[in-house]
Amino acid sequence: MTRMTARLSVTAAAAALPLLLLPWTAGPALAHGAPTDPVSRVYACSPEGGSANRSAACRAATSANGAPFTAWDNLRVAGVAGRDRQVIPDGRLCSGNLPAYRGLDLPRADWPATRLSPGGRLTMTYASTIAHTGTFRLYLTRPGYDPEKPLTWSDLPTRPFAEVKDPPLTNGAYHLAATLPKDRTGRQMLYTIWQNSSTPDTYYSCSDVVFPEKAGAAAKAPETAGAQDAPASARPARTPAARSSSPASASASAPAPAGTPGTPSADAGDGTPVAEETRADAGPSAPLVAGGAAAVLVLVAGAVLVPRLRRR
Repeated sequence: MTRMTARLSVTAAAAALPLLLLPWTAGPALAHGAPTDPVSRVYACSPEGGSANRSAACRAATSANGAPFTAWDNLRVAGVAGRDRQVIPDGRLCSGNLPAYRGLDLPRADWPATRLSPGGRLTMTYASTIAHTGTFRLYLTRPGYDPEKPLTWSDLPTRPFAEVKDPPLTNGAYHLAATLPKDRTGRQMLYTIWQNSSTPDTYYSCSDVVFPEKAGAAAKAPETAGAQDAPASARPARTPAARSSSPASASASAPAPAGTPGTPSADAGDGTPVAEETRADAGPSAPLVAGGAAAVLVLVAGAVLVPRLRRR
């Protein structure tokens, strides 16, 4: 009886082995996404944000939040169904009105930011761990936006400057190509809404960006390797999502080459901190590797136990 019970236990463990390899067993891999380039506030201030998460703005945001932004890829609100301006109140746009992310709404002009060029071509990297169908809408704050005041819907145009529907998920990221408005200067907010059609969720994110203050100053911004006329962004050397060589095209936008991430710099040219290189093991696939390792342990344990039981 003891031998039979032991064999049944080993058989049950072997039968459960495939379940350990399923994505839904991998914990954090079930989270969803956020922009990593231009870097979003939630990612910059997360443990993955490198030096950016040690900036004064991120320290203040974490303090106001009461906890670190570990779940940087899970800022989502269910059931909005396109009623963003009715559901998300003014002053809460960056947090999606979620208490767990309230620190992201702090009005201040020293958030980690990305340098862009007015009228330049942009390829947003939106890291994601699960593919969803849906539409990305990109907004840029109006001229005269004041970063030291709470972000409101009136700061954003009614229509997005770019809209991308159902882009492919490539190497752990969506790549959204767009042409930036020509009339922006100084510090602005790139606001991204991702409305899923495969789930009831809508994702919100704020990416602080900086344009040259004067015409012609764009030439002073470092260029992205492989894209001479593309805006240079202060991005991490690695993000949780690898870049795609064929970004999805935005409506009424000219596609831009993804380019090669530039060398991380100490600031965005105006003293604004940027995210430094991300750990190589911090990507979305890390939890899946952990799940596979657990499965291997179970298999090895079963293989060792069976011969011992047969000798009894």
